[in-house]
Amino acid sequence: MKQLGDSERHHQYKEEIFSVFEKEPYASSMGIRLVEIGEGSSVAELKTADHMVNSHGTIHGAVIFALADFAFAAACNSYGRTCVGLSTTVNFMSAGQKGAVLRAEAVEEKKNYRTAWYNIKVFSGDELIASMEAMAYRKDHYFVP
Repeated sequence: MKQLGDSERHHQYKEEIFSVFEKEPYASSMGIRLVEIGEGSSVAELKTADHMVNSHGTIHGAVIFALADFAFAAACNSYGRTCVGLSTTVNFMSAGQKGAVLRAEAVEEKKNYRTAWYNIKVFSGDELIASMEAMAYRKDHYFVP
């Protein structure tokens, strides 16, 4: 039996892969919503709430990180192959405002058999408020057939 390549597996199991991340417990508990998933990419959104602010009245960095990290997780797992984060670097460029809808866009820059690299941008409207560089470890396990 021929083993599927990343692109073939993504297209064949895209709905199942989307469903896995659509139901991710931590993201769901925060109100993070997966909008789309592509080959090595994803988009996620979060409508911020009063309890997500810091002592300055702006969105807490941990909330912004969680949204970016979720988009990263969906993108690196978009081929149905189990991936885990190895490292991230986040740059906070502007404060997120309470009540805003934040949008994270993750894009794969390069991958090989074991590792993959991603750039994630977080927007509030049209304003870039944070960016993340992330590296994933690609395990031998697949969570789709």
